Amino acid sequence: MARIAGVNIPTKKRVLIALTYIYGIGSTSSKKICEEANLISERRVADLSDEEVTRIREIIDRDYIVEGDLRRQSSMDIKRYMDLGCLRGLRHRKGLPVRGQRTHTNARTRKGKPKAIAGKKK
Repeated sequence: MARIAGVNIPTKKRVLIALTYIYGIGSTSSKKICEEANLISERRVADLSDEEVTRIREIIDRDYIVEGDLRRQSSMDIKRYMDLGCLRGLRHRKGLPVRGQRTHTNARTRKGKPKAIAGKKK
């Protein structure tokens, strides 16, 4: 199993897909990394040599913020919004959708299970 950025990458998957298991690397970033490392994206992780894995690891360390650093950075950004008291921070604090979505209906992922209101039915 290849270990890149502190994550065990699945060996049976293609390199293009396997790199997306790292937090902070999506499909577009994965394509760019494969191109920069001169890899054919159809190859499997198990078929990679140690030198190729090292090349991928160096590219990610040099050009991308991933895993713990990225999680820490995004949580610090949210904390900063909450300390500022701006609208985004208030929405984070209340557990409501932050990016302008409607909340009259929907928004159940952020708001949680629906709560019954006593005395509503007549």
